[in-house]
Amino acid sequence: MTLLQQSDVRNKLLLALPPEDFVRLQPALRVEQMLLRQVVIPPHTAIHAAYFPEEGFASITLDGKNGRVEIVIIGREGVVGVGPILLGDDRSPHTHFVQMAGRMVSIDAEALRAAVERHPALRRLLHRYIQIQYVQTAQTAFANAKGNTVCRLARWLLMCHDRVNDDMVTVTQDFMSFMLGVERPGVTGALRALQKDGFVRKHRGKVEILDRAGLLDLAGDSYGGAEVEYARQIEGRTEPLD
Repeated sequence: MTLLQQSDVRNKLLLALPPEDFVRLQPALRVEQMLLRQVVIPPHTAIHAAYFPEEGFASITLDGKNGRVEIVIIGREGVVGVGPILLGDDRSPHTHFVQMAGRMVSIDAEALRAAVERHPALRRLLHRYIQIQYVQTAQTAFANAKGNTVCRLARWLLMCHDRVNDDMVTVTQDFMSFMLGVERPGVTGALRALQKDGFVRKHRGKVEILDRAGLLDLAGDSYGGAEVEYARQIEGRTEPLD
């Protein structure tokens, strides 16, 4: 089997690893397809692997009797399933599923635990990423408590835009309603408002980002905290978010 080369990966965490640590992980890494709506980690089920998205992105959702709400979104900047694996648990109460199809690199949970024990740089990197997930979750709670539907949709589109390669986000209004925990008419009205002001353009099954700066103004304090922490802790950058 041909080993995955670090120069070929797109996941930012794998790229951030020292080359010697990546080489030690190589035999355990597998490239897999991410299928739309594929559940990679069901709730209350033993987690057998972690997943580093290369293309597309995944969501962590809280599922209740009254529906499902997204609490974390993970793309090529992160890894799915790492929190429980490294913090001494083997499962999560949340659903982890593919929100936008693409490709991922997986590694068995036991192989990842063993690698983290042997390699401090890997452990430090992944623990920092877990902290950033906590920040994103807290910011989601802030957005849900303080933001109206237009603000929350602007934030969500910015987060999706961060994780794709162009200005087109593949998503339906039904799915936006599903992720934001808002009734379909509320999402439809918010999307119309964003389009009227020239921030986005609706297409069938897609939303085109036209004015990112405008979306940032709308999202306000609900967006940016996790992104700034990622830039500081993972990338070593301190410049303002744009």
